[in-house]
Amino acid sequence: MFRYSNRMEYKMRTGGIDNSQIQAMIAQLKAAATRPQATPPALQTEKPATQVDFSQALKGALDTVAISQNKAEDMSKRFQMGDDSVNLSDVMIAQQKASINFQATLQVRNKLVQSYHDIMNMQV
Repeated sequence: MFRYSNRMEYKMRTGGIDNSQIQAMIAQLKAAATRPQATPPALQTEKPATQVDFSQALKGALDTVAISQNKAEDMSKRFQMGDDSVNLSDVMIAQQKASINFQATLQVRNKLVQSYHDIMNMQV
């Protein structure tokens, strides 16, 4: 059976770090804090974010969806007409990209409408 002090020491050692290691780390931190630095660390200055008009961002997203759908439709027509520069896998990939873009836009729209309804139904 361990004595009380042995049990405490055993518990501290089973955690991976004992008291002497903690004291050594604290001493290292204090030494690093008191060391004079030649130059202060450079602060990273970020440029202020440019403000984006919501309607312009929404229009840009919808234009991107329209472009991807038009590209997929154009590739599909060219493949159907027998254009050798367009293969079936490219057509299918373009159609899937257009579909994913459309579904993502639809989900964003649904979230916006749901948020609008939630705000309108709030009691003030």
